[in-house]
Amino acid sequence: MIIGALSDVGRALARVYGRQGHPLILAARRADRLASDIQDLRVRFGVPAQSVELDILDLAGHAAFVDGLDGLPGTVICVVGLLGVQKEAENSWVQAELMVRTNYLGPACLLGEIANRMQVRGSGCIIGLSSVAGDRGRASNYLYGSAKAGFTAFLSGLRNRLSRHNVRIMTIKPGFIDTRMTQGMTLPPALTAQPAEVAEAIWRAQARGRDVVYLRPIWRLIMLIIRMIPERLFKQLNI
Repeated sequence: MIIGALSDVGRALARVYGRQGHPLILAARRADRLASDIQDLRVRFGVPAQSVELDILDLAGHAAFVDGLDGLPGTVICVVGLLGVQKEAENSWVQAELMVRTNYLGPACLLGEIANRMQVRGSGCIIGLSSVAGDRGRASNYLYGSAKAGFTAFLSGLRNRLSRHNVRIMTIKPGFIDTRMTQGMTLPPALTAQPAEVAEAIWRAQARGRDVVYLRPIWRLIMLIIRMIPERLFKQLNI
């Protein structure tokens, strides 16, 4: 099941996993917009595919959503996210709350519900798309980054809790991705991944049993350097 299936990364994931022969459940807030995707996946790869309506911000509806599925999926990938505008969120609690609920609270609560059921079943894999922005708060995007930091910590704790129950939890940390969400931004090509590249990397990481993956790998080194900058110097930087 791909949560956030209308996103560029979600659509790329559907093609990658469909090509591998996996039956697909595509979850999105406007599932009616997935009709052509569903038809294409069925024809192109010959796999069962269906769309389901999901409002990830409807926390009270998460249990009913999972109950309504035609069986608990073996793998659940959550790529829901909202970059937002830092300056707007700094001055609007409505925008700030939306960023936190979309990037952390909604995904964490839904994946927690799914994880509990996978624990009872004794198997499963949950993959969450976080961000390198959560590795250290920076002035340019600290509201988005703080939500992603919370999501990263949630996935880490879930992995620690469920590793003994045959339930795998993977954390994916991309840097820049060339998507509709970053449209209009000037992105450095060497540090910017394409949606298809991200999807392929997630598939390979799951096959190899990885826990935490940086996309592109250079981001691991970049964020290590950023985390090591002393606070007294870090405060002087504009990043």
